[in-house]
Amino acid sequence: MSSANQEDLVFKALAAPVRRAMLDRLKAGALTTGALCESFPALDRCTVMQHLKVLEGADLVIVKREGRERHNILNPLPIKAIHDRWIGEYAANAVSLLDRLKQDLEN
Repeated sequence: MSSANQEDLVFKALAAPVRRAMLDRLKAGALTTGALCESFPALDRCTVMQHLKVLEGADLVIVKREGRERHNILNPLPIKAIHDRWIGEYAANAVSLLDRLKQDLEN
C-alpha cells in the first residue's frame, strides 16, 4: 500500500470522535474488546467492533488474540508519520513566521 493510501486510512479513522476516544483509552495500555465495550456503554458490541476494524485497517490498533480474548493495542507509529509529514513541517513554518513577526515588531 502506498504511503498516501495509508495516510488516507489514518485520516479517515481519526475523523470519527468515537474512534479518537478509543485510541485515547488505549494510550494507557492494551484492552480487551470487552473492556473497551464497557468504556463505551452507549455503543453495542457490534458497533465497537466496526470501529475497531477501521482502526485496525489503518494500522492504528494491533490485535493479539489469546484464546477467546482479543487484546487491542495502540500503534502510535501511523500518527507519528502523520505528525512528521504534516504537523511538524507546518509547525516549523508557523514558528518561523512568528519569529519574523516578533523581530519586525521589536524593530
